[in-house]
Amino acid sequence: MSVQRKNLHAAATILVASDGLGDANLVTKLLSPEYDDISVSTDPDKAAEDFEKRLPDVLVLAFNTMSKAEGYYLGLYRQSEKVHVQPHRTIILCNKDEVNRAYKACKKEYFDDYVLFWPMTNDAPRLLMSVYHALRELNTAGSGEPSSAEFAAQSRRLSGLGNLLDRQIHQGSQQIDIVGQSILQAEREINAALEVFSGKLTRGELSEVVKVENIAALKNEIDQFKRNEIEHRLRAAMQSVIPVKKWAEEFKQEYAPHVESVRALNSMADHIRPLILVVDDDDFQRKIVNQILAPEGYRLEFVSDGVEALNKLRKLRPDLILMDIVMSDLDGIETTRRLKAMPQFAQVPVIMMTGKSEGGAVRDSLKAGATNFVVKPFDRETLLEKVTTSLRI
Repeated sequence: MSVQRKNLHAAATILVASDGLGDANLVTKLLSPEYDDISVSTDPDKAAEDFEKRLPDVLVLAFNTMSKAEGYYLGLYRQSEKVHVQPHRTIILCNKDEVNRAYKACKKEYFDDYVLFWPMTNDAPRLLMSVYHALRELNTAGSGEPSSAEFAAQSRRLSGLGNLLDRQIHQGSQQIDIVGQSILQAEREINAALEVFSGKLTRGELSEVVKVENIAALKNEIDQFKRNEIEHRLRAAMQSVIPVKKWAEEFKQEYAPHVESVRALNSMADHIRPLILVVDDDDFQRKIVNQILAPEGYRLEFVSDGVEALNKLRKLRPDLILMDIVMSDLDGIETTRRLKAMPQFAQVPVIMMTGKSEGGAVRDSLKAGATNFVVKPFDRETLLEKVTTSLRI
């Protein structure tokens, strides 16, 4: 094995799940020349426990029928709250009569890859290669590089920040102008008040309070007080506002090119259409959603239940999720709670799709992390408005 492959597989954990110890041991034997950390899980009552204990990078489903493999994996999603959090890839072993079924299951992304295993097991390199590709794909997915959808979402938020900055600077400039005008107005009003007061003194209207012996000298003193004390201080206050206004203008000029870059970036992001994951087990409702949203330019992915949604999210990063509440296997409330526990999806908005009689379920959904809800049968404008609002947030 090359150094590169050793590094890639050094920390790889593989779990072989089967209902037969003989098959599990056979798969382990085929993998052991290349992989060190291999465990088996053959007790159906401990399936979730075994998975959570090992937290495998690759899960090999070595059941001799597709139904058993599908039932096992569905059971994991029902029983374990870690299977959808743990990044992993699934490889299903199938017999020659179910190759087409295995192909369709992998095409729908229920599983990641399949290997024709029964009745012949002599293609051991094919199984080894499948595990190798799974680990390489997992390693690439965990590189931290953003998807185009994630990049577009962040660009849109950045554009909103630029608009907010524009508004705040504009409002700040207005407030500075208001302060300057207030200082000038205060100066005029103080001068006017002193003029009135001076007039009363010089006309002897306040003789019972103050006796003025030299009116000219008093007027001169008042004028000096206005110039040296009041006007001087007010003008100093006015001068202190000028640098702030100048700073605001210079700052606006400096950040203007950056804001233009953000707007250009947002324009490019607009070409990346938002991706919406629709989770509903009613084919008719899925068609209605498609008829409403597809013409608006949204990319749509459809799954039929919560288990399939969580499985889909292993490879998909939607901008918005439309979630039906009442579904078989895993309902919308529990599915929402589980996906919100995943850090990478905690901020993805979820709109619950509900019937009119499900008010209590809506409250539970909001507690689980949903951001909004829409009532069936859908009103086109209402659905579009809530989708638009949620995506903007």
